[in-house]
Amino acid sequence: MAHSAPDPDSAPLPSSAEVVIVGGGVIGASVAFHLAEAGVRDVLVLERDEPASGSSGKPIGGIRAQFSDPLNIGLGQRSLEAWRTFADRPGADIGIDSVGYLFLLGDEEEVETFRQAVVVQNELGVPSRIITPREAHELCPYLDPRSIAAAAFSPADGFALPGAAVHGYLRAARRLGATVRTRCAVTGFDTEGGRVRAVRTDSGTVRTGTVVCAAGAWSAALGAMAGVDLPVTPLRRQIALTGPLSPAPPRIPFTLDFASTMYFHNDRAGGLVLGLSDARQEPGFGREFSREWLEPFQEAALRRAPALAGLPARSGWAGLYEMTPDRNALIGRAASVEGFLYATGFSGHGFLQAPAVGEIIRDLYLDRTPFIDVGPLSAARFEGSGAAVRPEAHII
Repeated sequence: MAHSAPDPDSAPLPSSAEVVIVGGGVIGASVAFHLAEAGVRDVLVLERDEPASGSSGKPIGGIRAQFSDPLNIGLGQRSLEAWRTFADRPGADIGIDSVGYLFLLGDEEEVETFRQAVVVQNELGVPSRIITPREAHELCPYLDPRSIAAAAFSPADGFALPGAAVHGYLRAARRLGATVRTRCAVTGFDTEGGRVRAVRTDSGTVRTGTVVCAAGAWSAALGAMAGVDLPVTPLRRQIALTGPLSPAPPRIPFTLDFASTMYFHNDRAGGLVLGLSDARQEPGFGREFSREWLEPFQEAALRRAPALAGLPARSGWAGLYEMTPDRNALIGRAASVEGFLYATGFSGHGFLQAPAVGEIIRDLYLDRTPFIDVGPLSAARFEGSGAAVRPEAHII
């Protein structure tokens, strides 16, 4: 009788690991790959469900460097370079499509805001530019050019497949010696003398001197187990899928209306992906799909791209953003607990920044100087003293 091979991800836990990464999403997977590639032995990824089953399984996969501040531009640029070469390193097809990002700008105030951002972006090597309504319409025929004052476009941006990226990173990490354990929930940490000594799970305890929190929307609870304050709040975000359309949509950029946050882009099934950040959404862990947000989407579509307002929403899904108070990520080392690192709170930008963040956590662990200073992204910026350096606010 033939027997199926045992699942290595469900094998017994190792008794110890050099680094334990909590979270099997794109951030945790990127960190695991970069550490293993650098020769760190005994890297262990713990995922309470399956890889990419949380926030990383639900995003729209946008990748861009069009931000308004140098730090987020730098993270986006570094990551774009990695996404473009992902087929070679670590080695997987992530379906990258460099269609560009097109921001629709409704008035001169928005145009001026983006003009200033484009100057910063261009100085850092981002090929973005302000374009006319007519040029924007040529890129995206759904757009009513009379409804905007201008648009901002970068041809280097686009989108990719988040699930494929997570599994590509994890496969490569395993080849390099990392271990992944699924269906394994963290239940606590053992600390002694102000440092991490072990991770407790529902499948046993693992001795370690280093933990990386990459738990996304669940990071606040995980940090609290170790006595580390990570101000991350879950917030539901939803998208709709039109299904195949006839005639098939033209190939368009990832198009986003700055004022309303309405966005849309091509779906690989021959339709469109539709989305909007509904300002009425209350924080929480609910991940059920509902259609109430389609009303503000349709209102925004009527203003900018009327043909979209009547398209069917045949299916959709909901996922969680991991929000911080200033909508910037939390990346760094905990000051209160030695050996506790964190990379979380990306507020919708986790997928697009994941390659750069994997590099940074690797370098922090190895006491190297990262390619960019992430000191302003320390969780210490939210401490009551106000002495911590804060990141520059990004408008985009």
